[in-house]
Amino acid sequence: MTAPHTPVLLAETLAALAVRPGDLYVDATLGAGGYLRAVRAAGAGHCYGFDRDPDALALNADLADAPDVTLIHRPFADLVAGLAAEGVHAVDAIAFDIGVSSMQIDRPERGFSFQSDGPLDMRMAQDGMTAADFINTATEAEIADVLFHLGDEPGARRIARAIVNDRPLTRTSELARLVRSVLGHQPGGKDAATRSFQALRIHVNDELGQLDAGLAAAEQLLRPGGRLAVVSFHSAEDRRVKTFLRDRSGGAPSGSRHMPVVARAAPAFQRPARAVRATPAEVAANPRARSATLRSAVRTATPFAQARSA
Repeated sequence: MTAPHTPVLLAETLAALAVRPGDLYVDATLGAGGYLRAVRAAGAGHCYGFDRDPDALALNADLADAPDVTLIHRPFADLVAGLAAEGVHAVDAIAFDIGVSSMQIDRPERGFSFQSDGPLDMRMAQDGMTAADFINTATEAEIADVLFHLGDEPGARRIARAIVNDRPLTRTSELARLVRSVLGHQPGGKDAATRSFQALRIHVNDELGQLDAGLAAAEQLLRPGGRLAVVSFHSAEDRRVKTFLRDRSGGAPSGSRHMPVVARAAPAFQRPARAVRATPAEVAANPRARSATLRSAVRTATPFAQARSA
């Protein structure tokens, strides 16, 4: 099987992972399988693919019986427990491709996109609270907070007020029309509903909480010299990754000269590589790459427990 969607920054991610023959590789976000298949072709010893979306596992069913691949139906916050169940406690390379996948966006019945009408769902794991559940039961203030903090939406309060006045809303087309009516819609430009849909998706799936847990798990699992590569598409996610790598490599800002000196934790990662973004050629070929940022770093020999203590 060939993955139906091209993973962004593939060559750059493979270079950051630097997988060698015999290495244990973890794809924390299997998706359509593009990164895992490329790493496997590069000669990894064994590949572990995690995804909380059962559709991702089904899409990669041709790999289920491969002797060098293990597919695991769990979110990447569960990397440590998921690998422990396979008898694995240390690996050589881990990749994250954060956010919604093309295969999720392209299916209207999943409710991620405002481009086509579908149920207002947005659940990656296909269980738990839907986007409709949230906006139809949350307070106006709660909705506004999500839209503002997770979507950088300056019109959050006006949109939240309109949602409360017009609910129940159950379809993506209904919510998109409402947001456009509140903000105004300029044909040809960025759709006015983009930030609201993004914010609701991040909230429903606890994506930032999952990211924090996944990065901590990667720190725990990577061997000395192990490589971490994270591709993100949203400023809040990228800030999270940037801050994590800065802090865990000993680059956190020191305290004020007026404050007591606090001992720094031993660095868990070497100084992170410079952030990488897609070239104009890749953006032209794959518009999804426009907002992508790759950050990577190499694990030091500092034991996890020591790195986590002052």
